[in-house]
Amino acid sequence: MRFQDRVAIVTGGAGGIGLATARRLAREGARIALADIDAAELDAAAARLKAEGCGDVLPSVCDVAREEQVRAVVDQACDRFGGLDIVVNNAGLMIFKPLAESTGEEWKRVLDVDLLGAFYFIKHALLRMRTGGTIVNVSSIHALNTSPLVASYAAAKAGLLSLTRSAAIEGKPKGIRVNAVLPGAIDTPMLWENPNVKSGAERIDPADVGSPEDVAAAIAFLASDDAAFVQGAAILVDGGRLSKL
Repeated sequence: MRFQDRVAIVTGGAGGIGLATARRLAREGARIALADIDAAELDAAAARLKAEGCGDVLPSVCDVAREEQVRAVVDQACDRFGGLDIVVNNAGLMIFKPLAESTGEEWKRVLDVDLLGAFYFIKHALLRMRTGGTIVNVSSIHALNTSPLVASYAAAKAGLLSLTRSAAIEGKPKGIRVNAVLPGAIDTPMLWENPNVKSGAERIDPADVGSPEDVAAAIAFLASDDAAFVQGAAILVDGGRLSKL
């Protein structure tokens, strides 16, 4: 198994892409620290993984926007499992509002979660991660092409791509790889609760809708030794949605 005895932290792990990723890594041998802000959903997700035979799962309540909580998750994972090999920065927040009606506080909250949260985990992973470790950041196709009402989210996800490149440069001398995936329309509540989708302003071709497992497979590839020469990359996982003219 590709991740036998490796230790992985997955943020936003209580559902959707995060839970699918934790399941994929665990089934290939990883020991999982599952981080999420929702304690009840987190406990339910951890119990579900254990019931599925995914081994030892450590649930850690964490607001990724608070560095002290991020540090605590990293410390807990290292103490429980003896080290750290993989971090998947998946936690995300999306606000739907016209730019002219948005507030600085709303923007700061999105940036705190979607960009600074990843920064905090990257920072502490670079301090604690073993040589050969990998970090995978979950960005979005909104970092490249976007739609109305989601400017703060699109900006944060674009910033995450830049952060990925910088972290890859600084991680390389430490033997740590940093890459990103850019999911498209994925069958999660974030997609179907999107006001743009509900109103028809953003039309979704059913053929363009992927599953959380599709993204988890790409993340697992980047986290594995199969991607040993992949560094600072941004991989689209969108079913070819952005390739259409």
